[in-house]
Parts: sequence; C-alpha cells; structure tokens
Amino acid sequence: MITTFYPPYNFGGDGIFIYRLSNELARRGHVVHIIHCINAYELFEPNGPKGDYPNHPNITVHRLRNRLGFLNLLMIQQTGYPFFKGRVIKALIAEKNFDIIHYHNMTLIGLHTLTYGNAIKLYTMHEHWLVCPMHVLWKFNKEACTRKNCVLCMLAAKRPVQWWRYTGFMERTLSHVDAFISPSRFTKKKHHEMGFSFPITHIPYFLPKSRNHGQSEQLPENIQRRSYFLFVGRLEKIKGVQNLIRVFRQYTACDLIIAGDGEYAGILHNLACDVPNIRFLGRLSYDKLRALYINALAVIVPSICYEVFGIIIIESFAMGTPVIANNFGALPEVVEESGGGFIYNNDDELIEFMEKIRLDPNLRDELGEKGYQAYIKYWTEDYCIKRYYQLIEEVAARKNITNPAIEALKLKK
Repeated sequence: MITTFYPPYNFGGDGIFIYRLSNELARRGHVVHIIHCINAYELFEPNGPKGDYPNHPNITVHRLRNRLGFLNLLMIQQTGYPFFKGRVIKALIAEKNFDIIHYHNMTLIGLHTLTYGNAIKLYTMHEHWLVCPMHVLWKFNKEACTRKNCVLCMLAAKRPVQWWRYTGFMERTLSHVDAFISPSRFTKKKHHEMGFSFPITHIPYFLPKSRNHGQSEQLPENIQRRSYFLFVGRLEKIKGVQNLIRVFRQYTACDLIIAGDGEYAGILHNLACDVPNIRFLGRLSYDKLRALYINALAVIVPSICYEVFGIIIIESFAMGTPVIANNFGALPEVVEESGGGFIYNNDDELIEFMEKIRLDPNLRDELGEKGYQAYIKYWTEDYCIKRYYQLIEEVAARKNITNPAIEALKLKK
C-alpha cells in the first residue's frame, strides 16, 4: 500500500479505509507493507497524530520523513516526482518483490512512483485528484465544480499551479496502473465525465462486520436524554454542516449532535452559539461513536460536494440507524441501493423526513433494518474482499501472470 496518509497520520475516510483494508488482508494471511509520508501530515497538523491504530502482526509500516520537509513536498507537488522519497520507495519495492502494489492518495508521494516495479498495480480513487488539482471538485471555494477552470481555481486557493497536468506526464504514469478502483458508481462516472480515459472498476468501501446491531449502548455522560439527530465527519465547509445549523434554528423538536473536528469548526461554533439544541462533541473514536449511532433517530449527511462514497452512511447502517442524505454526489446511490433512509433536496424536505422518523418509531426501525441488511450484503469485508480478489485474478489473467500468490487468492475467496 502506497499512500500519502495512513493512521494515525491521517485526516479522513481514505486513511481509515486503507487501514481497514490492510488489516483485513493481513488477517487473511497476506503480508502487507504500508508506505506513507509523515512530512505531509505534519504540514497540515503540527501537533502530531491523534488516536491509537494497532496493526496486525503481518503489517509493516514504513513512515517517510525528509529533513527538507515543506520544500520536498513543494517539489513533489510541482513536478509529480517523489525526489528523495523515490530512492527509499524504489529500494523497498526491489527488495520485497511485491506481488501487488496498491496506490491510494498519491498527492504528496508523486505520480512517477507508479512507474516503479513490475507488480500488479491497483489504484483506488478516494478523491477526485486525478481530474481535480483541488481534490474535491469544489470550485473557487464556494460551489461544486461543473466546468473545469483549474488554473484560476488553484490561484484563487493560493495553491501553486501544477503545470505538469497540461503535459503528457499524467497519461504516461497512469498507463503503468493495471486497474483503477472507484468506491462508487457515481465517482466512476464523474471521472469519465471529467476526461479520465482509463477503465474503472467499482468496488465499494467496507466496514468490518458489526456485532452491535440491535444492542443498546450507553451514551456518553455529556449527552442529555433527549431525542437527537446526528452528524459525523470532518468539519469543513464542503460537508454542509452550516446548512444544518440553519435548519435547527427553526427545528427545535430534537437536538443536533455534531461529532468531528476540522478547519471549519470555529466558524460553525460561532454560527451555532445561540442555538441551544445543537451540541458539538469534537472528534471521537469509532468505539465511542457506536453509542451515538445506535441511539440517534437518524444520521444526517448534508454534504454539498461530490463525495466519492459516504462512509458515514454505512457506519450508520451497521448500527441499524437510518440516514437522511443530501441529494448530491455519491450519497443518493448508497441510500437508494439500501432503502435505509431518505434523500432530501432542500430544507423543507429535510424537516419533513426528520419529522416522519421522529413521530414513527416503527418507520425508524424499518429503515434501519433495511440499511443493516444492505450493509451485510454489500458493504462488509466478505463481499468487498471477494470483489478485490476477483479483480486481481482478472488482471493476472490479462497479463498472463501465474505464481503461487495469485493461485492462493482462489483458495482464500
């Protein structure tokens, strides 16, 4: 696994997914090496990592750090080459002779790394960076991008323009990848709409199979015994929490609990300072979140950007809790496929769906059960790892690769 961020040196769902995938593969007998960059994390979080993420004994983590720090990262961002990191990565690939190399967030590793080694190479699109230098198709920091204007967008965000994107460099490096993976059908379609020319396979994210469904868990002591809706995630403008604050100013029948932190937290706290039914809990571990999920009337996902999947939705479904999601990006795909909640288009619809769930406990339980059953069917490790193995076998057959490792996958499925 080669990626910019890996827990505890990570910020969002991509790092957590890589952690889950790596540990699930290790649990199934694979030897997994993780290569990631500490300098990149420290650039955005100088106070150090948060949380405890123990790895399976079959996992070895290689943390890259260079004394040039920011200068090295700028060189990578501007050229797409890994520079000083490249020697370490190339030597490790040569030494271990990996059967499979799986790339993830390559932002501050460098796309030229994709040319190293002769293993089967996979690349998962955890964001839109391959078609958007700002990663999230969020234009001029105010709206979802529907028409490319990348140079002006980067300048407006005070980011150095990546001129290599306008050469053949990306096409040449990406040609070394055997299979691209998208967590959602929406993201697969969006990449092709934005000019991405390589085939993409859809394999969704997964959560380890939940054993908490239907079980009550005690809420944290600082949560009052009042009905509540729940938001979980990074506090950024693109996540749309500011719109929930507007709604809960007028909707006082229940509380809104917000679990998460991020660069937009201060603004959100100020917006909600005079709204007594909104509570901020900060960042919580997944273990602590379980009780919040289970006891919530529903989880609200108000994102106003092109989410690539919506991992929060399946976290909610795993606890038997329904979801109310904004009709944007990949969110409707997951909710509609499950039948485990509602899709809203405006504030009035959101309030209407909240009231339906609040006033009808049987409906809440019915939606939660549908979400849980879909989670068991589509979004656990058993389903997704099987798809993962199938993809590797297809690539191996296409490249006429036969070795004990590839043959062993057939036995593991």
